[in-house]
Amino acid sequence: MYRIRELREDRDLSQAEIAKVLKTTQQQYSKIETGKSDISGEKLILLAKFYGVTTDYILGM
Repeated sequence: MYRIRELREDRDLSQAEIAKVLKTTQQQYSKIETGKSDISGEKLILLAKFYGVTTDYILGM
């Protein structure tokens, strides 16, 4: 499971705010966060840069 929910909540951000960063909908971001949809490599890199962490960290490695 991705660590994106933990990262988002630690920064008091909403799903809608992160969806804007990823240029997607809140509904699609929610599916990624809950594991119902896979995250693309492009979006993974965007999140890593946004949060200042590695892609491996987000992936739980």
